[in-house]
Amino acid sequence: MDLKNKKWTNDEFFNTREQVLRQWPTGKDVDLDKAIDYLKKVPEHKSFPLKLKKAKEAGITLAQPRAGVALIDEHIELLTFLQDVGGADLLPSTIDSYTRQNRYDECEVGIKESISAGRSLLNGFPGVNHGVAGCKRVFEAVELPLQARHGTPDARLLSEIIHASGWTSNEGGGISYNIPYAKSVSIEKTLLDWQYCDRLVGFYEEQGISINREPFGPLTGTLVPPSTSNAVAIIESLLAAEQGVKNITVGYGQCGNIIQDVAAIRALEEQCNEYLKSRGYNVFLTTVFHQWMGGFPQDEAKAFGVISTGAATAALAGATKVIVKTPHEAIGIPTKEANAQGIKATKMTLNLLQGQRLPMSKELETEIAVIKAETKCMLDKVYELGNGDLAVGTVKAFAAGVIDIPFAPSKYNAGKMFPARDNNGAVRYLALGNIPFTKELKDYNMRKLEERARFEGRSVSFQMSIDDIFAVGKGVLIGRPEK
Repeated sequence: MDLKNKKWTNDEFFNTREQVLRQWPTGKDVDLDKAIDYLKKVPEHKSFPLKLKKAKEAGITLAQPRAGVALIDEHIELLTFLQDVGGADLLPSTIDSYTRQNRYDECEVGIKESISAGRSLLNGFPGVNHGVAGCKRVFEAVELPLQARHGTPDARLLSEIIHASGWTSNEGGGISYNIPYAKSVSIEKTLLDWQYCDRLVGFYEEQGISINREPFGPLTGTLVPPSTSNAVAIIESLLAAEQGVKNITVGYGQCGNIIQDVAAIRALEEQCNEYLKSRGYNVFLTTVFHQWMGGFPQDEAKAFGVISTGAATAALAGATKVIVKTPHEAIGIPTKEANAQGIKATKMTLNLLQGQRLPMSKELETEIAVIKAETKCMLDKVYELGNGDLAVGTVKAFAAGVIDIPFAPSKYNAGKMFPARDNNGAVRYLALGNIPFTKELKDYNMRKLEERARFEGRSVSFQMSIDDIFAVGKGVLIGRPEK
């Protein structure tokens, strides 16, 4: 199939589907008629879209952890602990790295070795290998909505299996689960593969079944300027909506300056809704704020400070949900107890700030306007490059460096843009590469960085970026020169 931003026909979808279900033996257990019947019986309290809708209407921010282990019983034990002890509002199943690369044979080895070792030797839950029967066991054992969180360029078979198992949310997209995660997978291929995932959700919507889709907001999670991640989220939302997706959660990863972070979430929701509505899509849109995705301090008390700041920002921004980090981020995969502690600290902060919002100020208003203007510059050029076709334009935009994600491993990413913090910790564009900003926006970014440079007594340079990457792990936000 040639890539274009056009809803797949049933023939295109079902012809491709035959190949997808043959990727691994568990694919043969996916029966669409049975899946439709099963999904229609999902209780309201276990529906991801419904819980998000109720939270947004009530003005509440929900807390969701990340978690996943290799074996079904242990995974159920982990999720039940986070539900009952941690007090999570929504549950994840973080998928292992082999599954993310469609290396299901190696997953099988990992499952067997985990059984022998008596502990998980995979860094997540191998949903494809466990198949519909295994994923249903997980869904039926918990009392909260379940979402797959992963990082998979080709998530077609995984999507088939999780949705047939009652999981009513799937994270990812053709950009956000490719450029930050893979080196040699073309954007054209992942956009097509994720069109399939979205068309599957659209098909279920046509049967009266609501399923949530969530583009991955933080991207590389390292000093990503808000307009870059917002542009990607809007593109992935529009591509999903074209395939019939009706419930979308757009996300953003905490950068650390509260005014900029609040502005980013508000700009994202407003601007994404504007683009969706202007193109005739009827989508219920919610937002997710990801707590700090960069390096963490090793000291647990300091880590709780980072977690609580992220929770507070999510609440003040009015995000529909927040993705929770743990006090073990600097150490490795957290214990279930550490994961629960992260949820509890987050929930306490959310409870104390419930109903409070950061009031509009001149600084906040300016930041929202700047983020929207920068985002529009990129999106306008994407449409121009694609002659009005968003999918075609996206491929050309990455080839031209019009959208450029910092510190990404993909060879399809230009890697010419570099960010750095300004004197208040907001992330700005240090080197633009080929990002098509107006002169006014270019001058604004450089002026903010020059203010920092004067304060620190040094020139604006890439050293600022390097210093900023390690700053939070050292206990500060901005990487000041060491005296």
